[in-house]
Amino acid sequence: MSAGIGEITSQSYSLLGIHDPGKVLIHVHAAAEELGRVFRPSLAIQSGMPEFAAAAAALDPVSAPRWSSWRAAARSEYEAGLIPTAADGPLDLGRVMTWLRDRLPDNAIVTSDAGNFSGWPNRFLQYRRPGRQLGPTSGAMGYGVPAAVAAKLLHPDRLVVGFCGDGGFMMTGQELATSMLEGVGPIILVFNNAMYGTIRMHQERRFPGRVVGTALKNPDFLGLARAYGVFGASVTRTEEFASAFEQAAAWTGAAIIELKMDPEVITTRTTLSEIRREAKTRQVQGMEA
Repeated sequence: MSAGIGEITSQSYSLLGIHDPGKVLIHVHAAAEELGRVFRPSLAIQSGMPEFAAAAAALDPVSAPRWSSWRAAARSEYEAGLIPTAADGPLDLGRVMTWLRDRLPDNAIVTSDAGNFSGWPNRFLQYRRPGRQLGPTSGAMGYGVPAAVAAKLLHPDRLVVGFCGDGGFMMTGQELATSMLEGVGPIILVFNNAMYGTIRMHQERRFPGRVVGTALKNPDFLGLARAYGVFGASVTRTEEFASAFEQAAAWTGAAIIELKMDPEVITTRTTLSEIRREAKTRQVQGMEA
């Protein structure tokens, strides 16, 4: 059963057969045109998620013991994933995100650009009510800042925090000029690792050590904040973040907080060096086979 079966949820379209999934598939979606668009379902149900969840909860099979144990195991895995592994470097992004998880009000709006950096807010933040997260379903970069500005324009009374990689920010960060013009101020967190992290990760996985066109020469983000007339802070250590964020939240306009990442920290669970080692090991094993 699935609401949206895209590239991620289908494990790069390998989880199910196309068009025949090879197993019983119940596809639930609010839009009729999405039903069976990629995978042919055994049963297609056009419904909104709240309505379907309410109807499903009333069915006896949902509360059967086998589902209870599955739910308990899934919940346990989810809760374990909310606990970050301690980082070796001075800036522990997991701890930064868990601090934000406790700090953000229930009606705060979070926007996210596309990129590996998004693993930190996506994994560690929690959303206890609808209408709190905006993200690019197409996976295209450049969404985070314009979305944050638009959200703040629509909801000037709510705290809006935009998450961006340095590459995505440099595509559309100039939309901060719009926030200045309109007198609204989202807080933009720029994860600066001086590269297109997702592409670099895939380069290391497929061609370890062969890096092409993914390094970035970024501007001085604090200087850029001054040029726009917005609050700016550069965070290099975990303990610096809380103060920087509170100053940004108290500022009357937009804010840029640069998080100076170690480029090695490529995801919430592994490093570039580990990815490269694993890729080289696979290459050696392939040659020996």
